[in-house]
Amino acid sequence: MKARFHEQYETVVKPALMTQFKYKSVMEVPRLDKIVINMGVGEGVLDQKKVHAAATELGRIAGQKAVVTRAKTSVATFKLREGMAVGCKVTLRRTRMYEFLDRLITIALPRVRDFRGVSPKSFDGRGNFALGLKEQIVFPEIDYDQVTDIRGMDIVICTNARTDDEARALLKGFQMPFTKQTVERN
Repeated sequence: MKARFHEQYETVVKPALMTQFKYKSVMEVPRLDKIVINMGVGEGVLDQKKVHAAATELGRIAGQKAVVTRAKTSVATFKLREGMAVGCKVTLRRTRMYEFLDRLITIALPRVRDFRGVSPKSFDGRGNFALGLKEQIVFPEIDYDQVTDIRGMDIVICTNARTDDEARALLKGFQMPFTKQTVERN
């Protein structure tokens, strides 16, 4: 069974993009590639339990097990040695990716305090969109009473779009709440 946003992509978003950008083939239409969620834990240098707690919470949010990321180099000023756990990440693809995007747009983002929309300028030039959340408790999977530390996370939505305009139109098809800023084109 397909996720709700995957059905929406096939039936609504893909035909709209075909007409908007005048693609000749359905294979030219941009699509979601993957979603990477990263949670950095700076206090993990002093207490490894915080990294594992963050990995557990991230796994609960994403619906799959999080991978603990380790430091590549030693930095003496941060008391950081090579190989120490400093965060965790999850890469979502296929059905889990669409389900997470659905929960992000319809449930989590409206629960963010003083939310006015995401910046339409957060694209990297190759069709990938990045956004940051300041607290993980906006997701319904996290029990507020069980949380010991409030942690932020970075969410990167990777598409196979060639330009930012194509990727922006793709995400608008999923009702991504962009702010009303005018986007300057280079």
